[in-house]
Amino acid sequence: MLSRLAGLNRRPFDSLTEQEILALAISSEEDDARIYLAYADHLRDDYPNSARVFEEMAVEEGDHRARLIERHKARFGDRIPLIRREHVRGYYERKPDWLMKNQPVDRIRQAAEDMEARAHEFYLAAARRTSDADTRKLLGDLALAEKGHESLARRLGLEHTPDDVQAEEAQTARRKFILTYVQPGLAGLMDGSVSTLAPIFATAFATGDTWTTFLVGLSASVGAGISMGFTEAAHDDGVISGRGSPLKRGLASGVMTAIGGLGHALPYLIPDFTLATTVAIAVVFVELWVIAWIQNHWMETPWSRAIFQVVLGGALVFAAGMLIGNA
Repeated sequence: MLSRLAGLNRRPFDSLTEQEILALAISSEEDDARIYLAYADHLRDDYPNSARVFEEMAVEEGDHRARLIERHKARFGDRIPLIRREHVRGYYERKPDWLMKNQPVDRIRQAAEDMEARAHEFYLAAARRTSDADTRKLLGDLALAEKGHESLARRLGLEHTPDDVQAEEAQTARRKFILTYVQPGLAGLMDGSVSTLAPIFATAFATGDTWTTFLVGLSASVGAGISMGFTEAAHDDGVISGRGSPLKRGLASGVMTAIGGLGHALPYLIPDFTLATTVAIAVVFVELWVIAWIQNHWMETPWSRAIFQVVLGGALVFAAGMLIGNA
């Protein structure tokens, strides 16, 4: 186990023969082509133009592989040794495509550019390790093909994703972000900030005890966060609605619900009741302003409507808490 982690069972790159270098290059091109096709499949529904970019990149990698196989056959015959990047110490690694599956499209494009840069460095190092003129020329040509004046991802991106298409894809990415994170997070923040007002302030005015109020606020916030998180994750798997991963939505909703309630529960850690209540009320105003800002910025709700909805709802719940607490 330790030897695997330390890479002690891997071959040093300098120990590879010319045939093994060609075999390593062939397997690497095969892996990269599969990764690009996986990216294309992932992006095809929402970003068809970017998907076309990765399909063409996969075709390019397939051409590289074919040229390498031809050179291997001419130099060493048909039998290609089995050697992969994980067998070589210090050789660059590729993240499996499933780790990139839920990443934003810009992150995937950047990953492709990083892949090319590392492949360029490999071919330069491989060319220095070969003595055969034709093999050295092929490896040098592939290094230039991977690098070029601009990366292949960027060149194909300019060809297939002009400004209007990139703007459309950016809008799609923003919409997915809103549906997956902002909308459930906002619902959670509103629920946590508003719904916990009544029990927290009712307890505060009924008991006058800051520690009891804090415990009630803590339990209400955590309980509401768990409830909202499970509800959000369970009621929609995101397949038909396109709202994204239920786990991500559930986490966004649950965490923001708990934060919304804890905001005005934590001030009751202050022993002085009057000071604690004053700070808690001030925090409530901040929370309501943040909710209104999110509605205006992300949901495009007019400021007047957002403020009216949040302030009215918060005032009604706060008044209910005070009346019940003083009953």
